[in-house]
Amino acid sequence: MIVCGGDALAHRLARELHEVYGEQVTLLVPVLPDEPRTPAGRTGRALALFGRVTAAVTRTAGAAAPADGVDPVGALRVVEAAEADHRALTDAGAERAAALALVHEDDETNIRAALTARRLNPRLRLVIRLYNRKLGQHLETLLDQAAVVAEPGLDPEKLDAATTVLSDVDTAAPGLAAAAVAGTSKVVQAGGLLLHAVDRPPVAGQAPDPGLCTLALLSATAGDPAGCEGSERSGDAGPRLLPDDRTVAAATGRAAVTLEAVTPAGPALPAARLAASALPVASLFSRRLRWSLAGAVAAVLALALASTFITGDHPLHAAYLTLLDIFAIGDPAVGEPTGRQVLQILAGFVGLLLLPVIVAALLEGLGTFRSATTLRRPPRGLSGHVVLLGLGKVGTRVLARLRRLNIPVVCVESDPEARGIAVARRLRVPTVIGDVTEEGVLEAARIHRAHALLALTSVDITNLEAALSARAVTPDLRVVLRLYDDDFATAVFRTLRTAHPGALTRSRSVSHLAAPAFAGAMVGRQVFGAVPVERRVLLFAAVDVADHPLLDGRTVAEAFRPGAWRVIALDRAGHTTSGEGWRLAPERLLGPEDRVVVAATRRGLAELLGRGDRHRGGRSGRGDATDRARPGAATSSDSAPDNSVRTEQG
Repeated sequence: MIVCGGDALAHRLARELHEVYGEQVTLLVPVLPDEPRTPAGRTGRALALFGRVTAAVTRTAGAAAPADGVDPVGALRVVEAAEADHRALTDAGAERAAALALVHEDDETNIRAALTARRLNPRLRLVIRLYNRKLGQHLETLLDQAAVVAEPGLDPEKLDAATTVLSDVDTAAPGLAAAAVAGTSKVVQAGGLLLHAVDRPPVAGQAPDPGLCTLALLSATAGDPAGCEGSERSGDAGPRLLPDDRTVAAATGRAAVTLEAVTPAGPALPAARLAASALPVASLFSRRLRWSLAGAVAAVLALALASTFITGDHPLHAAYLTLLDIFAIGDPAVGEPTGRQVLQILAGFVGLLLLPVIVAALLEGLGTFRSATTLRRPPRGLSGHVVLLGLGKVGTRVLARLRRLNIPVVCVESDPEARGIAVARRLRVPTVIGDVTEEGVLEAARIHRAHALLALTSVDITNLEAALSARAVTPDLRVVLRLYDDDFATAVFRTLRTAHPGALTRSRSVSHLAAPAFAGAMVGRQVFGAVPVERRVLLFAAVDVADHPLLDGRTVAEAFRPGAWRVIALDRAGHTTSGEGWRLAPERLLGPEDRVVVAATRRGLAELLGRGDRHRGGRSGRGDATDRARPGAATSSDSAPDNSVRTEQG
């Protein structure tokens, strides 16, 4: 398998395929033409590039290629090239590869390389990283049609020569948004189903409510001085993914992530025209002006009622006379009763008070129309909102998701031409333009009354400085940081937890959340989404029962492997023709015609696919059903076998 890219996602994806799935991986790293190239016999640069995410891989410096030119099973090649062109892909082995992942940050670069790779190998499985979702849908169809034209007898569905377009930002955005707001549902769309997972807070002396099923037990090491809470190094006190009922019953006082509901995914509803055509009073006039207008209307009604009781006129006639007096166009009440004269004088005063209110309404309405294309400022009385730092690719997607959840947001962005500025303007989200590291910017975003801080800029130091500044103002503020480096994230997480034990701190990496979905697509499985469980990830994927002996012929209860995978529902988008719904009873027997949605850990999905424990003797060794069903493989440690890393020049 080939991975093209040079950022954190490419490195994590290569590690995922290499360590978890046991694949033979070639990492095609882009280098600038004027950069000095690494000699073929040395691996220093390659190891430096790959070292951030492959600390568990045993490095063999200076490893050379075998004499026969065939890479050993489990080897990791690193090829450097200026761009992923025809020559570079050929050197990387695209003509004989099973899958190719194009994960450059630039969409155009990925599209150009995908077209070249499809010409080289029509049977090659393509996984492409694109931010533009609409373009990605068209590109999938185009590349699959190109494969069929190149080889007329090729069936993309059966021969796995399919194209999958994914967005790392879309995969990570739900987890980032859910981390900022406690109790929000983590929704994963699995084909025609919507899976709703929620965090359940701990209850002293009681086991967590399992809901439909318990997906994970959260860490019991919130005060771990080593900073390992939420990671796989926490041991038995760490998060437990896919526990069985006995483990859940014994986990008293621990929080949990449970599957709350599984609902059909209906079609997107069009926007309501009636709501859009209504007069946006709240947007046109401020709250103070609306209260002033309401007071004027109440005064008019009170004068009209008083006139009715005093003069005995019909209420409508009394209201008419009152309005004439207010606008100073009625006849003077000469010779009329004293009560009528007093009411006329009071109506004149109300008219004088109403005049500046009407002028203010006209000015505010005009100002609203003139500022319709400008960014809103945070209101003075705003509280309980989420402060979102950074409106790049990630921040834009998270902003859209938070607004769909009707969560108030205030954005902070230093670049007035950033990608998400137009989205914030369209959604009428208050935005502060300024450098978050400068004094007064966070205060302008009302950080002292905020519920949470989401620091999603592309600079780790900026995110950390913003978090520390916000905690200095509000010590119990919920903070979610986007950090790239794992060691740095662990140190920050430990320090913030120690300094502010009563506040919630979360560190998230987009590449960490997205890499499992890309790896699942590389091995030919449709991974619908990933739910972060502290510092680990739970995957939801579609699996054909006919291809998996660990599922075929077993009941739903028997197919459950604690800590590895669990059958959640029946995918109605598959080829099942039984007419039953998505619900699966524990005694329901899985047949070869079924397609199910499973929740799985990274290693559990690899074991389910028969890729977690390769034979060392050959590339195609998959192991039979007995080998794949070897108990305990999914819950083993993450220690990697001896692996070799080779570097080549393109």
